[in-house]
Amino acid sequence: MKILLVSAALLFFTAPALAQQTPKLSAEEMHRFHQNSKAYIVFLEDPKRDEYQKPHEVIMALDLKEGERIADIGAGSGYFAFRLARHVGETGRVFAVDISPDMILHMNRAIRDMGIRNVTTILAPPDDPLLADNSIDRFFICDTWHHIENQTKYLELMKKMLKPSGQVIMIDFQKRELPVGPPLEMKITKEDLTGQMRAAGFELLKEHTFLPYQYFLVFTAKVGGSE
Repeated sequence: MKILLVSAALLFFTAPALAQQTPKLSAEEMHRFHQNSKAYIVFLEDPKRDEYQKPHEVIMALDLKEGERIADIGAGSGYFAFRLARHVGETGRVFAVDISPDMILHMNRAIRDMGIRNVTTILAPPDDPLLADNSIDRFFICDTWHHIENQTKYLELMKKMLKPSGQVIMIDFQKRELPVGPPLEMKITKEDLTGQMRAAGFELLKEHTFLPYQYFLVFTAKVGGSE
């Protein structure tokens, strides 16, 4: 899961400019792009990202309940994790999972500075979110799944970690040429993802279509398990 990994050679692209017009990068260049954590944090938090990511609308569509326990996989700078935390309340918990120590450090500082009490950061390996079985109401995975290499194993673990009525929220870039997002060869189509989830024992519960560049799918575990 090479998530949240912007090389020095690419720093002549400023982060605000990237939010408006992503340079055409190869998959290898995109991975290097993610390695400069300071520049990438600025990129992730650029207000112009809100124009296409629509974070408020995403959160509202989830209809979160107080007390929910949510795992934000590839949480990065906390762009969604801190928003999710405001909606699960003091009795809820957001587990902000990332493989980058720099991202975990950034979120830990924000948690301290903002006095946030219901976000726990987890520095995880690429193939395991390090969460307890039967402990998560929803996995939230935004712009991250296409980076996870051993997706089959990850889905098996997630299924164990979900509560019986739990959900997996998948938001990722449509597989077509777009002004934002990763190169075409890194993307996974909505149809392929849905097939992958079905094979792992999940079914599509709901689809939201208001995001201009991304699909937004909600899955739940099938009764009776995988096919």
